[in-house]
Amino acid sequence: MTPGTVSRRLPLVWLALHRRRRMLLTLLIAMVVFETLIVVIAGAVPNGELFGARRTPPGGAFKAFSGSNGDVSIASYPGLLGAGLTHPVWIALQLTVIGSLGAAAVAADVESGTIELLMTRPVSRRRLLAERAGALIVASVLLNAAATLAVALGVAFSPKLREAVPESGVFSAGLLGCALAFCLIGPVLAVSALSRRRAHVVGAAVALGAGGFALNFVALAWSPAGPLRYLSPFHYYAPGDALAHGGLPWTSPVVLIGVGLLGLLAAFRLLERRDLAV
Repeated sequence: MTPGTVSRRLPLVWLALHRRRRMLLTLLIAMVVFETLIVVIAGAVPNGELFGARRTPPGGAFKAFSGSNGDVSIASYPGLLGAGLTHPVWIALQLTVIGSLGAAAVAADVESGTIELLMTRPVSRRRLLAERAGALIVASVLLNAAATLAVALGVAFSPKLREAVPESGVFSAGLLGCALAFCLIGPVLAVSALSRRRAHVVGAAVALGAGGFALNFVALAWSPAGPLRYLSPFHYYAPGDALAHGGLPWTSPVVLIGVGLLGLLAAFRLLERRDLAV
């Protein structure tokens, strides 16, 4: 199937990606540069200095920073690379894509007043949301693929990292990143389907992403708040564990994808029932 065929069959997907091609290219480059920097830093730390710190068990707060719910310390190669996949820069790049394309799905057209004109065309509400959601998912997958490829190449070319981090762990962490993105995409699209302001959608993306990380951090650092960690998507997103053990528990992607699907179903239902003229 040629790109021209795809653009004719899925015109809204192609148009959404085309309109934001410069932003997406910038974010992809930024992600590759950032993860490459993390890999270079991790590879530059001497073995003795790095692993000498592992004599002390990692605290809960450090688990959050290393992307771990278990025994993976930030003072280890998997922990350092995991920190690059939970770093505020990584989160910000993900939320930029989700907030921008999520707002453009419905709310931006309602705010600008172009939604009624769009609905006069032979495009159903379901198709409108489905194709724009597809564009957002494609963009998020590309961003996570860029991060995964940068880490994978760094591990492959560094004997120290290759010995400590299995290749399957890198790709498991990448798949888990896609699942986390989808977990955020569903609810954000539901807000877009309901809201009249793109700022509301961007705010929801930030609240779910940054707020979710903060909640998981507090729950790990402060034992009385421990049970709250199950409410955070970052409890189920543990790239440090995946990098260290070469895989991930099936429950984590199931929960993340399940939440995303519920949000996506809610978005379709809300858009079908909504009066777009109000």
